[in-house]
Amino acid sequence: MDTGLESVRDDDHVIAVYRDNGCWGTIAKSNYSGLQFREPVYRSLRELAMSYFEHYYNLDGEKTLRAYSRPLSLARFDRIGWMTAEEDLWKIPDYLYTISHTPILTTTRRMWMDQRLFAAGIVGRAD
Repeated sequence: MDTGLESVRDDDHVIAVYRDNGCWGTIAKSNYSGLQFREPVYRSLRELAMSYFEHYYNLDGEKTLRAYSRPLSLARFDRIGWMTAEEDLWKIPDYLYTISHTPILTTTRRMWMDQRLFAAGIVGRAD
């Protein structure tokens, strides 16, 4: 299943979520080291999404994560052969934009990264 992470002034991300012994974890790939895999230790999707908050930022150093979607079963896209397709699969992210997202913040104020965490997060980043 996939869950969308929605941001402001940044790219949205999609993470593959799974449950093990009633807890949520993810398989994820990003240029930012903090947006990678999560062990299945989170009791709720909100708790899991919040584990990404400190590490979800743009190149200006602004924390940008704002919302997450409910899990989406990719089985609904089996008819387009998403597992083995060689062409772009825009139908999946396009659909993710149409489903509701749960806000994680009620403030509109901008929040900024600690510079050391910012530097650590982009180690190995592909340009």
